[in-house]
Amino acid sequence: MWQTLIIAAVGLIVGFGIAYFLFNSKFSKIRQALQAEETEANRNANEIIEEAKRQGEKVKRDYLMQVKEEVHKAKLQLDQEIRSEKENFSKERNRLEQKENNLDRKLEQNAQRVIQLDSRDKQLSEREAKLQALEAEREVALQEVASLSLEEAKQQVLSIAEKRYYRDMAIMYKRMEDETKEKAEAEARSIVVTAIQRFASDFVSETTVSVVDLPSDEMKGRIIGREGRNIRAFEAVTGVDIIIDDTPGAVVLSCFNPVRREIAKMTLEKLIQDGRIHPTRIEEMFEKATKEIDQMIVKAGDEAAFETGIIGMAPEVRHYLGRLKYRTSYGQNVLQHCIEVSKIAGMMAADLGLDSEMAKRAGLLHDIGKSCDFEIEGTHVELGVEIAKKYKEPEVVVNAIASHHGDCEAKSEIAVLVMAADAVSAARPGARRENLETYVKRIEKLEKLTESFDGVAKAYAIQAGREIRVIVNPELVDDAEMALKAHEICQKIEEELAYPGQIKVSMIRETRAIDYAR
Repeated sequence: MWQTLIIAAVGLIVGFGIAYFLFNSKFSKIRQALQAEETEANRNANEIIEEAKRQGEKVKRDYLMQVKEEVHKAKLQLDQEIRSEKENFSKERNRLEQKENNLDRKLEQNAQRVIQLDSRDKQLSEREAKLQALEAEREVALQEVASLSLEEAKQQVLSIAEKRYYRDMAIMYKRMEDETKEKAEAEARSIVVTAIQRFASDFVSETTVSVVDLPSDEMKGRIIGREGRNIRAFEAVTGVDIIIDDTPGAVVLSCFNPVRREIAKMTLEKLIQDGRIHPTRIEEMFEKATKEIDQMIVKAGDEAAFETGIIGMAPEVRHYLGRLKYRTSYGQNVLQHCIEVSKIAGMMAADLGLDSEMAKRAGLLHDIGKSCDFEIEGTHVELGVEIAKKYKEPEVVVNAIASHHGDCEAKSEIAVLVMAADAVSAARPGARRENLETYVKRIEKLEKLTESFDGVAKAYAIQAGREIRVIVNPELVDDAEMALKAHEICQKIEEELAYPGQIKVSMIRETRAIDYAR
């Protein structure tokens, strides 16, 4: 019995030892695995911290570089603005100095001219007194010698005086005629300049495209539609090409007909606002936009007639007139141009004592043919005459429309005033624009042509090429040659250059004495 107990006790002890050994071995492996994971985690954490430090340093360097670059750009821009302001100030100061010198010169010339005129009047008075005394002596001598009657002697004296002073009388007549022409030209220039100063409108850029803004680029896909059915339907209904490219947030409408292009633009804007874009909806919006544009055209025609104070105009004529709101010519809005011509012609007619109301009417309607010249065959002059005759406009207005480009003879003073007002409105600075490359070439050619003359030191084209300032070498060109040199330059410009309006040639000659105080 006790042997069994001993064996059991020994077995229990051995089992306990084996279990303890197995437990310690497994626990040791678990502890080693945990230590390895902890070491790996610490290593990864250290690597993440180092990487974060490197990224932070890089961001810091990039930000500092960006700040330095922005500061440098701002400094350069500020320096450029300061230089520009200095240059503008210098130019303005030089211009004021030149203007002051010109005024001083003119004052001196006027003073000398007054002195000359006083001296000439005195000489004429003395000469007239001598002539009267001579005639009296001649009468007495003739009566005493020839025993002629007083009337016969008078006729003989007058005949002799007429032969002797015929040339002087012709010179005096020519001088009086020239002075009258100068006064008339000066008065005409004054009237035109006054009209220009009292009215000058803005202009718009001529274009054959319109840009429509989109709320998002995904709207382009909706405009195109499945397999392009929406864009094809839009182009077929409106008659306008729609250009969809990579330009963000916009599409372009292209058409030579400005009214059709404006209707298409309004149609597309309504479709975008509505959100439902399909062929049926396109037709509905097109009809709605057509009605709205037609109402806007009528309103524009009524406003133009009201602004110029013209009454009794047929509704059809006002409709044609309103269509000019969407028509441009050389960058100038035609409706604004017609209103401007109307007002300028009315002002000049009032100054000349003519019918200003008729002049305004003729000026407003002179380009009405441009409202349909892209739809009907014929020039805008021919179409304008046809419209005016159809709706019973006065004969003066019809002739002004027909003759404002010199296609036929102007039969009234009002027609001539409309021609002048049209030229003033089209040629004044800022009214029209031309291609940039053509403009630059014309300016360069004008300066190069002027500098080709002997004695010209430098030439500067200003005011968009409407004035050329010529600085001559004072050692080669004297004051007496200035007028002749300016006339020669004008003739050369007229022969070799094509330009709108007129070009003013300003000659500048100055002598400078320079020394230095040390």
